[in-house]
Amino acid sequence: MAGGFQRGNRRRTPKLEARGELQSVEREGPFKEWLGMPDLYRYQLVVDGVDYSYQTEDTELPVAVGDRVVFRYKETKAGNWVDRNSLGKALNPADYQ
Repeated sequence: MAGGFQRGNRRRTPKLEARGELQSVEREGPFKEWLGMPDLYRYQLVVDGVDYSYQTEDTELPVAVGDRVVFRYKETKAGNWVDRNSLGKALNPADYQ
């Protein structure tokens, strides 16, 4: 297989990263996009006063309100969208020493 081919010299914009305290979570769904696809849930997250949207197949998030979280996201016309599988708890190294 051929590899290493690029389409133009456009540089990809780097993903934005956010971290802060999770203040609230609201879940919508399940949504069925098309036949055979698992149910999707949409979450509205508020982290340090900023709204983010997160879409996943999981019925429960790996984080809870009050946790310090970290994730990657994109800014779109529809708002800030968290990348799939990037949401997690932020670890503080000082807690482990």
